[in-house]
Amino acid sequence: MEKRIACNDVVPGCEFTATAATEEELLKKVVAHASDDHGIIEVTPELAAKVRAAIRDHEHVHAR
Repeated sequence: MEKRIACNDVVPGCEFTATAATEEELLKKVVAHASDDHGIIEVTPELAAKVRAAIRDHEHVHAR
């Protein structure tokens, strides 16, 4: 089961989504996105809590 996040759940109006095998990998993608697209340099404990709350389990379906 992959982990998935939609930035819109944290920043309304943002269409960025990401998936990864682990929460740690997903958080790396989120930090890069936050820096590149939202200009966020420091992830505060409050922001980290919002991001973690927005992470969902996502069943990866392979195309056949």
